[in-house]
Amino acid sequence: MSAQQTPSSASGGRAAAAGSNPGVIATGNDARIDQRTLVLPPGAVGPAVDGEAVVRLNNLPAYDSAVFEGRQEELRALAAVPSAGTGVVAQSVRGLGGVGKSTLVLHHARAFLTAGSGPVWWIDAETEAGVVAGLAGLATALHPVHAALPLEEAAEWALVWLQGRSGWLVVLDNAEDPADLSPYLGRLTTGQVVITTRRDLPWRDLVAPLCLDTLTPDAAVAVLEGVTGRSRTDDTALGELAGELGCLPLALQQAGAYLAQTRTPARDYLAELRRDPAGILATTPPGDAHQRTVAQVWSVTLRAVEEADPYAVHLLRILAHTAPDPLPRDVLDTALPTRRAVDHALGTLAAYSMITLTDRTVTTHRLVQSVIRTTAPPPPAAPTRLRRLARRLRGRTPAAPPSPHTTALILLLDAIPPGSPEEVDGWPVWQSLLPHLQAVIAHHPDDSRDLRLAAILGETAFYLRSRGQAPEALPLERRALAITEAALGPDHLVTALRLGNLGTTYFDLGRHDEALPLAERALAIAEAALGPDHPDTALRLGNLARTLSERGRHGEALPLEERALAIAERELGPDHPTTSLRLGNLAATLSELGRHGEALPLEERALAITEAALGPDHPTTGLCLGNLARTFSELGRHGEALPLEERALAIIEAALGPDHPDTALRLGNLAATLSELGRHDEALPLKERALAITEAALGPHHPDTALRLGNLAASLSELGRHGESLPLEERALTITERALGPDHPTTALRLGNLARTFSELDRRGEALPLEERALAITEAALGPHHPTTGLRLGNLVVTLSELGRHTEALPLAERALAITEAALGPDHPDTARRLSDLAEIRRRLERDDTDPT
Repeated sequence: MSAQQTPSSASGGRAAAAGSNPGVIATGNDARIDQRTLVLPPGAVGPAVDGEAVVRLNNLPAYDSAVFEGRQEELRALAAVPSAGTGVVAQSVRGLGGVGKSTLVLHHARAFLTAGSGPVWWIDAETEAGVVAGLAGLATALHPVHAALPLEEAAEWALVWLQGRSGWLVVLDNAEDPADLSPYLGRLTTGQVVITTRRDLPWRDLVAPLCLDTLTPDAAVAVLEGVTGRSRTDDTALGELAGELGCLPLALQQAGAYLAQTRTPARDYLAELRRDPAGILATTPPGDAHQRTVAQVWSVTLRAVEEADPYAVHLLRILAHTAPDPLPRDVLDTALPTRRAVDHALGTLAAYSMITLTDRTVTTHRLVQSVIRTTAPPPPAAPTRLRRLARRLRGRTPAAPPSPHTTALILLLDAIPPGSPEEVDGWPVWQSLLPHLQAVIAHHPDDSRDLRLAAILGETAFYLRSRGQAPEALPLERRALAITEAALGPDHLVTALRLGNLGTTYFDLGRHDEALPLAERALAIAEAALGPDHPDTALRLGNLARTLSERGRHGEALPLEERALAIAERELGPDHPTTSLRLGNLAATLSELGRHGEALPLEERALAITEAALGPDHPTTGLCLGNLARTFSELGRHGEALPLEERALAIIEAALGPDHPDTALRLGNLAATLSELGRHDEALPLKERALAITEAALGPHHPDTALRLGNLAASLSELGRHGESLPLEERALTITERALGPDHPTTALRLGNLARTFSELDRRGEALPLEERALAITEAALGPHHPTTGLRLGNLVVTLSELGRHTEALPLAERALAITEAALGPDHPDTARRLSDLAEIRRRLERDDTDPT
């Protein structure tokens, strides 16, 4: 038996093959068979195949590659199909062109033949004529005399012969239309029939189809390794290339053969593939022009789809600009003139395995998308047909439709949930749309001035920021601002919106210096356009105030917060959630100024408004609970703070998830309260978890990461683990100083904490200059009467006293007590600490005075 090119073991495709009968030429998966019966001259008829040789009879081609990976489970499923008895039903193998259907079945057929089960015959079933010719070829192979018969008679003889025995396998490859097979399937029931098809159609008399998917990533890389002879450790781009090819077997085989033949690095091929996927996927390896390519396989399919429904190709071009993830099906409801047209087009694409369709989602392979996206659109005749179809459906000729990419943009923009992206109720829909929004953004030209694109950029960035993914939001916000400013000008209100959102993203990233001018500019635009008393002006005032506070400029922030609250209360009412937000922000600024007593009633009122308006389990309610708890803690009322912190954590974690930065904030605050109550063992794991979340979400250099490091170090110190605390404090100081500057109050906090750790390690000489610097920064930033200034004085007092410099410590201790008592009251725990420190210094001075030495 002779054989030419065969199915690619990696791809499932195959090229032309000659069978055992010289009068039958059997070809591969998506190519047509040219089968014919030879009319033999008299005397040329050979003997019939004897019974012993029948079980070895086959026309299978040889493998064109020794590489076959990742299909063991599917092979077992085919092996389990019965091949003897009566009423045996056929098995179909379905899937996208190039996914390896024919290769899989060829390996199954070879195993079937090796087991000695019976004859195996491969038939090109793309047309009914091909089926007839294939059966006639079997008849001729069994006895050459049948070559003289008309094809239909020879085919009928073969059917009768198959019906008379069991234990055979007939492969009907590349079947296109169930009608072509229906005359035969009902009669082929005593052996095993396996059908390969790209069509997802209801085939009668078949068991549940075996739907062939792409390979797993590991199997895909193994294919590339096998074809190229390289290992993934030597050529590290093989894994990335396999992913870019979507783990499609034919594409892997094609790429691997090209790499092997040209000795091209996988990284170079990958770059070219991304630049010109259609061209690369149409390129055969040098010297092998007959090898099938992905582009060839799909071009045949697309022509068939276009013939069946021109709307289907148009819809596929829209889908090419989305992501290779499940897309909610209802996004496409208005993509065509009617919903019925959409459903029909999707059905057609699914029937040809160009998409995976469920009642809820549509999924398109990434390689199909790349080829469609980078291939020229159909010639003018196709839009004409589309308009003719639309006229029939709508009764009129529509205007020329927007481009597929613009259509995808519009459809996704319309699918965005109403309301603010920070509302958690809409997050499931947002998450299902996110990869598609990111894809349509990535495919849009960089120089676009399309305001619809700016809207998608801005909304997507807002959602990402709400989910704690500010780094991913930043480039989207920048691009949204650039488009908006170019299209509408620098003084437009939408430009102010984009400025404010970009500033907020910088704020969340701890880049307050970059956020500040954006917040100032956004306020100026809003106030000029809307007036000084508009709620949007209040929003801009609040954002600017918050940024100033983070820069340590609380005195400048205070009047802005007071003005923002007055506007909100007047324009929106005393019980509006925005009024609650303004109350909370004002309270936070008062607390930063050490005015915790004034902050407390504002926090209590903010919580009451929020809980009444949004409910007890809303994340904003959790925020208000946490803010109130921190104010209680600042007032030394840690017992009252604890249950509020616990409830706030439960609400936030349930609403935002266990890995959100806000969850880390709540964990950190609860841990701080536990520490204040002396429960350091309970606080430690919470602080460790808060650090892990923050570092994963915001990165190792964010100020919040430094805060978590400092908090964890404090708990370790409280547990006597000062050696473990020291490197955390040093890292926290480095991050803070780099992010916020050397003169920021938070830098002073880090200096003071590091100094205390040095002192605990008996390195007080190193601690002293840190304490002195921390005091100088705090006093300059917050003023001489701020309670934090009192705290810094108190810490410096302790260090001086431990160094035996009690005389220098005494006036500082007296001043620290006066500041703390005036700011926090005589009953505050910090006041008690200052009193204790002062009393201890006086005792030591008295002891020194009476010591005879």
